Amino acid sequence: MDIQLSNTLTGQKETFTPIDPAHVRVYACGPTVYNYAHIGNARMAVVFDLLSRVLRTRYPHVTYVSNITDVDDKIITASKQTGEPIDAITKKYADIYNDDMASLGVKRPDIQPRATAHIGDMIRLIETLVEKDHAYVTEQGEVLFHVPSFPAYGGLSHRSRDEQIAGARVEISSHKKDPADFVLWKPSKDDEPGWESPFGPNNGRGRPGWHIECSAMAEEHLGLPFDIHGGGADLKFPHHENEIAQSCCAHGHTHDLSAFAKYWVHNGFVTVNGEKMSKSIGNITLVHDLLNTYKGEVLRLTLLSGHYKQPLDWSEEKLNQNKNMLDGLYQKLKDLDDVPDYDGTVENTEFLAPLYDDLNTPKALSILNAMARSAAKSKDPAMKAGLLQAGKIFGILQQDPDEWLGYHHGAESDIDTQKIESLLQERQEARAAKNYARADEIRDIFTDMGIVIEDTANGPKWKKA
Repeated sequence: MDIQLSNTLTGQKETFTPIDPAHVRVYACGPTVYNYAHIGNARMAVVFDLLSRVLRTRYPHVTYVSNITDVDDKIITASKQTGEPIDAITKKYADIYNDDMASLGVKRPDIQPRATAHIGDMIRLIETLVEKDHAYVTEQGEVLFHVPSFPAYGGLSHRSRDEQIAGARVEISSHKKDPADFVLWKPSKDDEPGWESPFGPNNGRGRPGWHIECSAMAEEHLGLPFDIHGGGADLKFPHHENEIAQSCCAHGHTHDLSAFAKYWVHNGFVTVNGEKMSKSIGNITLVHDLLNTYKGEVLRLTLLSGHYKQPLDWSEEKLNQNKNMLDGLYQKLKDLDDVPDYDGTVENTEFLAPLYDDLNTPKALSILNAMARSAAKSKDPAMKAGLLQAGKIFGILQQDPDEWLGYHHGAESDIDTQKIESLLQERQEARAAKNYARADEIRDIFTDMGIVIEDTANGPKWKKA
């Protein structure tokens, strides 16, 4: 089967044809680490984690790069507000980000470069743009990319000239040759981080603009052109538009937007109860907080419950629906406990087909649920293996069913097992003697203890509520 992807660059769903089938290369813009990641940040991480998993079912070698931005005005502001050193802030929140994403089943990218480790690469790229008259140095020591020098600018977002200027939110100042020009390098104040450069006074001490970072890091780690670039829909303009301009112009491809990356993939926005996440509204939803209430697989499944291209509305109702779905899937896995392992090859063509079709996760989920029902009914080892493999690709069903469902785990449990077993025995005896009042009293005792009793054909079972 071929993989189909919606390519933002062409505006069409296309058959994915890698530059080198022996090595597929993917880049996604990662977080700026000055605070906790919100659920919108997590959607990008989960979507590109799934994309890399799907690509690996088809191609032998996939390199997935996603960066960490650890030099930025927001980070500097956070340092001044808290009094914490910048290095401490970026390390703290980068570690929290990786831990939180791991809880959502997101594997660490193959390469996770940090902007501050690539300042030299950025400076060399900026020098090339200046030499080729695509950028200029101002008297203030800024280096600006000259947008009119790249006639194809706007080709990714398909914005008009007026929309470009408005969307960039640029300040029109006297030292700009054009209002759409954007910063590649800017001077640093004495109390701000900075690096020496060939640009401007004070040994050119300054720091990079945001857009140049990903151009430099993508080229360094993947080479140009590479296969897939992307991120959240909010990055399409101006960030990704500017990356294309910088990289294409530096390498003389002023009329070929695909000379940087061949396919562009963007996931939709996350809203909360129908509203855009905003500090002013107070509805910023942090992954770190959600993990105190919901298991990571519930968050992951909710993020993948809608098609990645479409907006996703985040709500408690949707979370609970997906928790219930996972509970049902884990119960079916529990019912397959006595089914032996399967030694043969599992193809899973039916499950992979919708994922190959532009990551159609809703349809894939429907098939996965049908697989679970069929496996539980048939007790077939091959079907059980197929279900487990599908779960692994999707990034769910990775826990022990007993642990997920709350069944007792012997010495690992913090519950008074002896008391529970004694009460269960007493309840069985009361029911046999038709003393239903006492049996009901014991069930109430279990409820107060946070224990659920399930009467099955094989006798009663208990688990944590």
